[in-house]
Amino acid sequence: MKTNLVSVLGIDFVNKCFDQVVEDLLSSIKNKRKAFIVTANPEIVMYAHEHPDYKNIIQSADMVVPDGYGIILASKILHTPIRERVAGYDLTVRLLELGNEKKWKIYVLGGREETNQKAVANIQSNFPQIQIAGRHHGFFDWEKSTVTAEIKAANPDIVLVALGFPRQEQWIAKNLDQFAGGLFMGVGGSIDVLAGEVERAPRIWQKMNLEWFYRLISQPSRWRRMLAIPRFLLQIFKLKLHK
Repeated sequence: MKTNLVSVLGIDFVNKCFDQVVEDLLSSIKNKRKAFIVTANPEIVMYAHEHPDYKNIIQSADMVVPDGYGIILASKILHTPIRERVAGYDLTVRLLELGNEKKWKIYVLGGREETNQKAVANIQSNFPQIQIAGRHHGFFDWEKSTVTAEIKAANPDIVLVALGFPRQEQWIAKNLDQFAGGLFMGVGGSIDVLAGEVERAPRIWQKMNLEWFYRLISQPSRWRRMLAIPRFLLQIFKLKLHK
C-alpha cells in the first residue's frame, strides 16, 4: 500500500483520493491481507513529532491517510500538495457500507461500555448484513485481558479500534502479530458519532474546512487538544524556511 506518499513532519501520507483509498482497502480485505491503517490529523502528527516511539508506530502502518484539513494545508505550504482529505469518519462509514454489501465480519473495540453498545446497535440497525464478530469497551488491562484472543478467534474482516490516540495505534502495533488477517484501523471519536452521542459537523462546516472549529464549539473541553494545531503549523513554517 505504501505508494504515492507525501511526507509531513516525517509522517508519510498516502497521496490518493478518497475512492482510491477505499479501493486499496477493499482489495486488502478481499485478498485477506492484514493491514494497519492510521487516520492522522495535525494532533497525531504533532504528538508523533514529539514522541519518537509513537512516530515509529505510525510509520510502521500500511497506510496513513490525511484526516484533517491541517494536513492538506501543510502539504500545500511545503509545495508537496496532497490531493484530498480522507476523513476517518467518512472512511469508517464507507467501510461499513461495503461491509453491509459483502457481509463482512466486524469487531468494535473501544469507548465506554454504553457508547460501545450504542455504536454496535446502530451499526446493526443501519447495516443489517454486517456480522458483528464481537465488541468490547476500551477500559481494560492490556496485559490481563482476553480481548486479543477473542478477536483472533472471531477472525473479523475489520477491527475498528476506538481507544483514542496514541493508545489505539499502540494497541494495534502491540497486538498485530497475533492476527492472521484483518484490517485494523484506529477510529478515535468516530465511535461517539456512530453511537449517536456526538453530532458530525454539518456539511457546510465541512466544506469550509471548519469541522475542527465546530467540534471545539460543540465540545469546549477539547480546547487544550486544539492547541496542537498552531504548534503544528509553526513547525511546518519552520520546516519551509529551512528548505
